[in-house]
Amino acid sequence: MKIFLSLFILITFFSNTKAQNEMENINTIIQNVKNQFSPDKRTSIFNVEAIKENDKIILKGETNISNAKTELLKILSEQKIDIENEIEFLPSKFLGDKTFGVINLSVANLRSKPDHAAELVTQAILGTPIKVLKKGEDGYYLVQTPDNYIAWLDDDGFEFKTQSELNEWNQSPKIIYTKAFGFSYSEADDKSQPVSDLVAGNLLKIFGEDSNYYLVEYPDGRKAYIKIDEAKLFNDWYSSLNPNGETILKTAYRFMGIPYLWGGTSTKGMDCSGFTKTVYFLNGIVLQRDASQQVNTGELVDVKNGWENLQAGDLLFFGRKAEGDKKEKVTHVAIYIGDGDFIHAAGRVRINSLNPIKTYYSKYRDHSFIRAKRILNSVGKNGIERILENSFYKILK
Repeated sequence: MKIFLSLFILITFFSNTKAQNEMENINTIIQNVKNQFSPDKRTSIFNVEAIKENDKIILKGETNISNAKTELLKILSEQKIDIENEIEFLPSKFLGDKTFGVINLSVANLRSKPDHAAELVTQAILGTPIKVLKKGEDGYYLVQTPDNYIAWLDDDGFEFKTQSELNEWNQSPKIIYTKAFGFSYSEADDKSQPVSDLVAGNLLKIFGEDSNYYLVEYPDGRKAYIKIDEAKLFNDWYSSLNPNGETILKTAYRFMGIPYLWGGTSTKGMDCSGFTKTVYFLNGIVLQRDASQQVNTGELVDVKNGWENLQAGDLLFFGRKAEGDKKEKVTHVAIYIGDGDFIHAAGRVRINSLNPIKTYYSKYRDHSFIRAKRILNSVGKNGIERILENSFYKILK
């Protein structure tokens, strides 16, 4: 009897050990696939786990990266690991065909969680096309913006669109609002009832002109009038752009004194990377959202001998330098002006300098400077795109 009991214990032990090793192997494979295809949770989703139920191994979770799901299943199959696949591919099937949208407010707030009290992580402005990934709680939806940023947006902030409806929006003639702030009106008269406020970069369909006003339409169908001298026909504006250091700085100077707002990307309030992103957008270029993402784009500028190689419009990055076991951490970005000067959002949009002889020299920024990147030489490469070359603004097929 003791022999049989001992054998039973040994068999159970080895069986449990084998099962444990198998689960550890699967979890390692899942993590490796995630590291390869979804290294940045701000721009992609790969939330997958393996669980064991009734002697079955089940893959549960969600992803918006088809190649990641395919690769995971391929590896498991090659290793002859028997699993049941319950990974949901986003956009969620429960959205039906309404898997796109267009921002319907002058500035829409996107949050870290589906909650009005959650952290503001970014913003999207009127007329911006988005992807809708899934429904959350309390009227919130997980969405993705043209810089690939993923966050939660309440349904008051956008108008749902099917693929064909988004194509129609993208193809429609539009105006771009060019004044820093303003309003649209119910009639061709600035004394009439405002329809909404507006900020620089807002896009609206155009239907015609009336006196000194454009007649426009919002994504939800509202009609309004906008002063002609506060906007431009988008195609004319876009084709006239020739972004260079001078035009980048001219745009940046327009926002002097705008208050700092964590998560802000509009003329109502900006954080540091929201400022650089807005300035470049108004020169026809889409940048990545955060400073720690923007630093991975563009052409590295040699600053070993100071700022002699820097050019107007280059991006300067600041933060914690790598030291010992501590990794580098980029936390701030600015736009270079010249002679060591830079413009950035810090408290407000302001000018500081790396040049110690200047009265507005910033010792803190000087000591935390990490590197500089030239953006204008890299448009069309590695996350830097002209607006109409970005997939969100293209006709979907």
